[in-house]
Amino acid sequence: MHLSRPMYEGLPWLYIAGGLAGLGVSYAIGDSHAVGLLVGLAGFAALLGGVVVLLRRRDYRDMRSQYGQPDLTQRRDHD
Repeated sequence: MHLSRPMYEGLPWLYIAGGLAGLGVSYAIGDSHAVGLLVGLAGFAALLGGVVVLLRRRDYRDMRSQYGQPDLTQRRDHD
């Protein structure tokens, strides 16, 4: 599956926003319901996943620039 660049770059932020929303809903539901716990765990997993993807992308791009390799974000088919 090929995603457009803006959508691809925005996915981690979507995960983070969804995770924060899940944590907020979990807080609003309260600890007495099992649903609140499940939503909270799912929200935390989405938040953590979004942060991990952001950090891994940053480190990968930094590593590529240190070794003088071309940036993969530039398209070569439109020279």
